[in-house]
Amino acid sequence: MRQAKEPSSAGAVLGWLALAALAPGAAHLRAGWRRTGLALISCYIVGLLALVAFALTTDNLVGTLIERMTTIIVSAAVLGVAWFAVIVHSFIVLRPGRLPQGGQIVTGTLAGLLAVAVVLPFGVITQYVWTLQSTVNDIFQETPSDSPSSGAAAERPEDPWAGRERVNILLLGGDADDNRIGVRTDSMNLASVDVKTGNTVLFSLPRNLENVRFRPGTPMAQHFPNGFRLPPDPGGGRSDLLNSVWEYADAHPEIFGGKQHQGPRVLMDTIGYTLGVKVDWYALVNMWGFARLIDAIGGITITVEKDVVFGKYNEGLVKAGTRKLKGADAMWYARSRTFSDDYTRMRRQRCVLGALLTQADPATVLARFNRIALATKELIRTDIPRGMLKNLVPLALKVKNAKVTSVQFVPPLISTGYPDWEKIRTIAAKAMRDSGENKPPVAATASSGPSPKKTAAAKKAAQKPGQSPAKGITDGCDGSL
Repeated sequence: MRQAKEPSSAGAVLGWLALAALAPGAAHLRAGWRRTGLALISCYIVGLLALVAFALTTDNLVGTLIERMTTIIVSAAVLGVAWFAVIVHSFIVLRPGRLPQGGQIVTGTLAGLLAVAVVLPFGVITQYVWTLQSTVNDIFQETPSDSPSSGAAAERPEDPWAGRERVNILLLGGDADDNRIGVRTDSMNLASVDVKTGNTVLFSLPRNLENVRFRPGTPMAQHFPNGFRLPPDPGGGRSDLLNSVWEYADAHPEIFGGKQHQGPRVLMDTIGYTLGVKVDWYALVNMWGFARLIDAIGGITITVEKDVVFGKYNEGLVKAGTRKLKGADAMWYARSRTFSDDYTRMRRQRCVLGALLTQADPATVLARFNRIALATKELIRTDIPRGMLKNLVPLALKVKNAKVTSVQFVPPLISTGYPDWEKIRTIAAKAMRDSGENKPPVAATASSGPSPKKTAAAKKAAQKPGQSPAKGITDGCDGSL
């Protein structure tokens, strides 16, 4: 038979109730409900040990949590309701009715607030994970059975990278607009990530690269055997630069036997061939959607080395100095070519990417999670399969704390009108090798290009000592040029 041991004061009731919020079953033990109390506290201890064991024995903890978001949502909701019920029942078994009327009112009110308070963390977890799952489902698609990326992980689940040392993701800034047909990729960066260390090389390719070569044997190479070259536009401009490859491939399905939407695949293969690597996936960012992402994290701090003018009539201005820029100003800083050129703009884009990488800390992301998730859904298009997120998310966390260097293929390093393709591959191979060895980059000395011969320019680049073109991603972003 149960022997009741009810607390004799409001303070005692509230104290045991608070203890029950931290250790379910404590109030029941105090009130004489020994079996119930022992059952509750045993379940609580077993649950904690199970969580600790799961965290310690799971090799890819973050990736596994990403993969089991539905389970997390359901579990958080069930635990929230259960914890609420425990607090309510703990209050009942403490028999607050034996207290004076004033004590009953105080304890009842505070008990209700405590019951709501213990539910809030579970509610926040449920809402955050629900939002994350919705964002992931909107951006990333299930891996199609004929996708090149669908086989490797399935064949070797213990090694999602199939024994490879690096993963290469093409990051594109799209110049899409309601008044323009097609996609023009004015910002093209290949992120080559070492899967063990997270060390990353960011290769920036200029939009105005001419005479682009396509991989031999591909439809584009057969159509343009001497490089991507078209007659000048009526206004004197050119539509045969690197930034037009996606748009051109999409507009000419007849080159691919009638297949539609070949732009992404063609651009990935073209840039991979240019750098001497295999591009795994791409992510296309709407440049003005990017501004909304910057606003979502509260802006980024940038050192503007000199006034940047923008606008149709040069009416806009981003003033020189170190300041926190909102999304629109950050995008104008990154994109304006007024009184400037493509290469300066590429450097400014690198500075914006570096600022976002270093300033989007976990605390900021959590505090502004919903706004960031909404902005992200509106700005990214990618072919990264949803199933690979389990492995890419922990890799991205490695990159956050790893060495990130940048190589910009701009004059005088290369000529955009007459590019030395082997020199580009030589520099790219050396930068990746130095990044993998986790040491400061030195001058390139070897080529990864498909041709066994070296041009004079490539030999000169490989043999000449001095400063490497590989730099830290934020080098030169402090106002020094």
